[in-house]
Amino acid sequence: MNPLQQMPSMMFSFRRGWDELIRIDPSIARLFAVMVLPLSLLPPAMIYYAGSHYGDVFVAGVSPQQWHLAAAIFFFAELLTVPAMAWIMHLVCRANDVTAGYHQCFTLAAMAPIPMWISSLVLFVPNLQLCVVVGGLGLLCSLAITYRGTYALLRMREELRAMQMATVVTGAGLLAWLLLMQIVLMH
Repeated sequence: MNPLQQMPSMMFSFRRGWDELIRIDPSIARLFAVMVLPLSLLPPAMIYYAGSHYGDVFVAGVSPQQWHLAAAIFFFAELLTVPAMAWIMHLVCRANDVTAGYHQCFTLAAMAPIPMWISSLVLFVPNLQLCVVVGGLGLLCSLAITYRGTYALLRMREELRAMQMATVVTGAGLLAWLLLMQIVLMH
């Protein structure tokens, strides 16, 4: 299964793509090595590139060295965020009497940020407004993945309950995303 090819259908369906992912049941180590690690390199690489070539378009007066440091910190923060989000999802599951394990929660935590990671490619274009719009679209797609994945991976049977859980998880995810953005802006 190639999650990048399945991503559009996974955003709009509770079954397409999700059933295949459930059937394959990749290990946490495999998800991390094949998906999280390479895709989470995109935003820091793009921050590095944009900061080196036209960083003043985004934040005036920041040196390329500061952009490079921000990219490195952002990368390590991303790597920590995925397992932290899985842990938060697992706590939400336990609080709501959902029998999903940490493995399913990690799978969802690894899938949800893919649209945001891919949206970072817009940093090839030195246009702040375009970057904000594409980043916002990536965030909306990640929210759809979280909702559909909560229903499918955590084996929910009620859409409303899945939406409630996805809302809690999304709130935590948005907080993590804002913290990551703050890390970039502080450096």
